[in-house]
Amino acid sequence: MITAERWPRPALTVDVVLLAGAPAASVLLIERAHDPFAGAWALPGGFVDAGERVYDAALRELAEETGITAGPLSLLGVYDTPGRDPRGWTVSVTYLQRLPAEVAARGGDDAAQARWFALDALPTLAFDHALIVAEAIASALR
Repeated sequence: MITAERWPRPALTVDVVLLAGAPAASVLLIERAHDPFAGAWALPGGFVDAGERVYDAALRELAEETGITAGPLSLLGVYDTPGRDPRGWTVSVTYLQRLPAEVAARGGDDAAQARWFALDALPTLAFDHALIVAEAIASALR
């Protein structure tokens, strides 16, 4: 029998990178309303609900936190570096969508606000989101 005590499991999360412009010129970020990193900027995302598919969780979190209903998302990567979240062991499945231009966004759920930032003027980002944004930009340039 497989038991959680023998094989601890990480919390499963999702993050979404929305890049706007061609070439990519801006990224959508949310201001976190709660700890950890309350007041800091981050990618839209959050925990996957029990029984929920990760892709569906990404669409849900994006809509809840920014008011944006996204079209098809592509898989950017899986981020699992120990210590990436001060609350404990998390693994994030991260998705990317490129848009031709910025679309209206508003903060909701646990996001105090949502806004677009120029890629050359990013604020300090929570968690490992600076790495994720850098990899999304590199992917967009391919």
